[in-house]
Amino acid sequence: MTRPEGAWREYGPLELTPILAAALEAFHEQGFHGTPVRDIARRVGQTVPALYYHHENKEGVFTALVDEATSDLAWRVRQAADEAGDRPERRLVNVVEAIVLHLAHRTRLAALDFELRHVSAESRKRYAARRKEIEVLVGRIVEDGVAEGVFVAKRPAETARALLGMLQSIGRWYHPDGGPLSPDELAERYVDIALMTVGVRERPGAGGSRARTA
Repeated sequence: MTRPEGAWREYGPLELTPILAAALEAFHEQGFHGTPVRDIARRVGQTVPALYYHHENKEGVFTALVDEATSDLAWRVRQAADEAGDRPERRLVNVVEAIVLHLAHRTRLAALDFELRHVSAESRKRYAARRKEIEVLVGRIVEDGVAEGVFVAKRPAETARALLGMLQSIGRWYHPDGGPLSPDELAERYVDIALMTVGVRERPGAGGSRARTA
């Protein structure tokens, strides 16, 4: 699918089926383990057998939501990186911004990450493969920055994993409706932290990233 430039920064309502929308609400309120299938069916006004016509079981509903979350993040990160050009510092800015915006705008989808321990190894494996793509991309950006002398990270692979772990933790505490920071403000702050982590003191200029607002 061809998307217009800057589409990775734009967020509208989630386009979920009624079953997935009801399940997302239930998982958010009760967690995966605490949500019975009959509760999802009740919320959407269907019987349990009717729900099973669309999804094999509760895990099937859950993994469909995880697939939605990971595919949404993946295309945004790829587009953000491509629009930044070849400079690793600009690519890092855009990729970090894309990840933070996703976590801030899609908080309920992002929170599913913490429920993966309840699903099968096969389901976790599919998720891990998509997540690895982003880890590899961030790792390559950090390695390129070190090779070009714009980053000073001594251990690029570990630095990339540390950055991703820091970003992932946002899903544990950020609430878009009750916090002091908007998604854009949150992204600004985490971009600064990411740049400082790799040894860049000033945000780069044009090349797909926003101008600094602070």
